[in-house]
Amino acid sequence: MKPGHIFPPLALLVLGACVGRQSVLDPAGRDATALLTLFLVMLVGLIVLWIGVNGMMLFFHKLSPRKYDEATARKLIIGGGIVFPTVVVAALLAWGLSIMPNQRAPGDGLRIAVTGEQWWWRVAYWPDGAEAPIIAANEIRMPVGARTEFTLNSAYVLHSFWIPALGGKMDMFPGRDTMMSLEPVKAGIFRGQCAEFCGASHALMAFETVAMEPADFEAWLEHEAEPAIPPTGPEAARGAVVFAAAGCGACHTVRGTEAVGQVGPDLTHVGSRKSLGAGILEPTLANIADWIAHTDDLKPEVEMPAYTDMPDEDLLALASYLKGLK
Repeated sequence: MKPGHIFPPLALLVLGACVGRQSVLDPAGRDATALLTLFLVMLVGLIVLWIGVNGMMLFFHKLSPRKYDEATARKLIIGGGIVFPTVVVAALLAWGLSIMPNQRAPGDGLRIAVTGEQWWWRVAYWPDGAEAPIIAANEIRMPVGARTEFTLNSAYVLHSFWIPALGGKMDMFPGRDTMMSLEPVKAGIFRGQCAEFCGASHALMAFETVAMEPADFEAWLEHEAEPAIPPTGPEAARGAVVFAAAGCGACHTVRGTEAVGQVGPDLTHVGSRKSLGAGILEPTLANIADWIAHTDDLKPEVEMPAYTDMPDEDLLALASYLKGLK
């Protein structure tokens, strides 16, 4: 292949990385747009500095080499090598710092508390004026056109909360709350990720973020606050028996049932979530059964035990029950 034939495919690969639900170059939030603008302006400033300083060196050293008196040389060095870069960098810094406080602006009413676990996300929605939170896990939903405030912390080790298409990242510390806010500007599903190395399954600690139109979000939040509706059908009913017999309720909560465990993710409406295992699998029946039977293989060092000895018919029944928890 000739060199000229190589560049178009490479260009397509580079351009393909600029879009997508986890790309900082394809913003869907007001904060991500501000950060992209900051990056582009800084990049232009860098180019101006590089061309200005290196262009001056090239001109006087290669294109027009001649002797200069000491006063002229001093002016060129101080003006081109010190004053010009200082002015450009100072202007960029002042402008960049001026837009950063917006990343920590208070929310418009809804607050979401997120706790980083190993390796999943505990989520609690606090609507304006609510006396108790609405508990969920491994998924964030928020309204378009409103600024949602996040309170972030960690249970064990450092994590970092990041939804690239919506805004910047924020570290999460054990025993300490940090705050940030995000404002989506268009509806869609965007991928979030832990951006701080946190252990064996750090790369497998993701989550889906669903930005919804305000009316749709209010309807979803109202449904999310309700207890689980038992799924219908003999297979799902049998799965509910397996769920209780296997002791799943000791770690997981399914509101409206006797399962009130607090160790693992809340499963009340797990069947309506967009992913399984904190963003690593599609929530199909086969994947749910595989997750239950081979948890430690799919997510190394996770605390959930793998039910390797559970019969296949029980696994499928249990998966049917969980899939039906909408």
